Amino acid sequence: MKKLVFILLLTCQTIFAQVQFEAKASKTSLGLNERLRIDFTMNVDGDNFVPPAFEGFRVIAGPSQQVSQSWVNGKSSFNKTYSYFLLPTQKGTISVKQASIEYNGQVYKTTPISIKVTDAVQQPRDPNDNSVSINDALHLVAEVSKTNPYVNEPITVVYKLYFSHNIGISNWRELDKPKYNDFWSQNIDIKQLVAEEGNYNGERFRFVVLRKTVLYPQKSGKLEIEPLSLDIDVELPTNRRNIFGQVMLTKDHKRVSAGSKIINVKPLPENGKPIDFSGAVGKFNFKVTPSKTTLKNGESMDLEVSVSGSGNLKLFSLPKPVVPTALEMYDPVHSENVTTPLSGMNGKISDKYTIIPQFKGNYTIKPMQFSYFDLGTNSYKTITSNEITINVADGPSSPNTGTANQDNASAEKKTVSAQDQFKFIHLKTKLSQINKKDFFGSTPYYVLLGIPFLLIPFIILFKKKKEAIDGDVMGNKLKMNNKLAKKYLSEAKKQLGNKEPFYVALEKSLHNFLKAKLKIETSEMSKDLIKELLADKKAQPETIEKFIQITENCELARYAQFSNVAMQQDFDKAAEVISELEKQIS
Repeated sequence: MKKLVFILLLTCQTIFAQVQFEAKASKTSLGLNERLRIDFTMNVDGDNFVPPAFEGFRVIAGPSQQVSQSWVNGKSSFNKTYSYFLLPTQKGTISVKQASIEYNGQVYKTTPISIKVTDAVQQPRDPNDNSVSINDALHLVAEVSKTNPYVNEPITVVYKLYFSHNIGISNWRELDKPKYNDFWSQNIDIKQLVAEEGNYNGERFRFVVLRKTVLYPQKSGKLEIEPLSLDIDVELPTNRRNIFGQVMLTKDHKRVSAGSKIINVKPLPENGKPIDFSGAVGKFNFKVTPSKTTLKNGESMDLEVSVSGSGNLKLFSLPKPVVPTALEMYDPVHSENVTTPLSGMNGKISDKYTIIPQFKGNYTIKPMQFSYFDLGTNSYKTITSNEITINVADGPSSPNTGTANQDNASAEKKTVSAQDQFKFIHLKTKLSQINKKDFFGSTPYYVLLGIPFLLIPFIILFKKKKEAIDGDVMGNKLKMNNKLAKKYLSEAKKQLGNKEPFYVALEKSLHNFLKAKLKIETSEMSKDLIKELLADKKAQPETIEKFIQITENCELARYAQFSNVAMQQDFDKAAEVISELEKQIS
């Protein structure tokens, strides 16, 4: 009897026992380079354990399972734990979502845990932890050539990874790419990583140059260069040796960051700044060169305005020549032959104008001026071109040269008009019939009366066609997007010279064109998806790259200084690319 009561009590205890299933984190706030332990603990032997996806983390160990069961003073306890070791892959507040188990046909889930991930922190020295040796043997450094430049003065940022001679690097991944807000930037390609010998804090290290970037600050004040962060897989020596006496290696990894850099940018001095200064900074030469100075009737000439040297060649506009009204000047063709080594931009930019004379004579193109800020002397300099005289040998005379003759001719015409008071009598008459047939009952009357009845079938067909068109929601939407693309392209043309409205309208035109042709919404657009969809529509790869380049220019315009010529070029390219895609897309 006692044994039966004991069994009944044990059964009741099991039935009414509360199932506990919870997640526990070793810490709720950690640095980007620290590890996190997550334990999923249950007090029953649940089945079908399903862990969360661990979004924002990388699993570096686990799951490891621990089971414990005890019987104390007639009471049994059971505990099962699944443990994971995680490494965060991003900063911010990351949620560890629910895990689940099944027990007696019921599904139990844990409560989500929020983990705050901050910048990488300096970890305490622990002689039993291999990561301490990694910290001493691996460093990422950003070397800035100058921390207090002028606006539009070039500076360079070189990212070097220093590593000790006794470790090996098997792989590395970029976690955070550096951002250059308020800078014009140009990355210099590194074709092959080469290990070199060097010193870091007075000790011998090897290093590789990972990235080189040339920057031109676009405004004054304190500007921040956000850090480059890497996740590096390394091979470390241990105290063990194999049967051949060779040191055995162990694999580990480390997060390293170059740290943010603050650049104190000085404004260009206001004292002595020329009125025509357009933002050129560096060392330049300025030339205005005509293709010829003697023309015949109907001939044209080219006038090239060019700046060469070293400096921010892509970030300012060239002066525009002023020519007499008798010379018709067309919009320029802009060309750039600029390279960007580590020292900064150098080369030549030019605007070539086509000029056609309208009348014969001698015409003068006044001298032009180009001003720039010389970094060598920290002062403004102005270069003035020579005066150019154009001789048009033949052709019609300018109306301004015959003013006296024109006045005499006008006076003579006025005299003739005053004397011409009587005109000749018309010798021919035009007679009209008096007795005409009435319109009512005539053939034209019945024709006009029957036309509305003849139009009824056409009206019915037109109405059905219109209803079909109105019912085609997708087709109407595509037509509307196509109209909007043309509308915003026209709006962009009107806004040439106004950077913000121009690039907003140009970007809307490109987006609506894609919505009309690819049947996607703006929220779904990404560069990779656009490339894939255009390729599926049989668009040429060159045209696709042009389209992506135009969209990138629209984004870059928010941070960089753009000239009127650059905006005209972007407009022409956008119109050309849209026209090409219209022909290529099937």
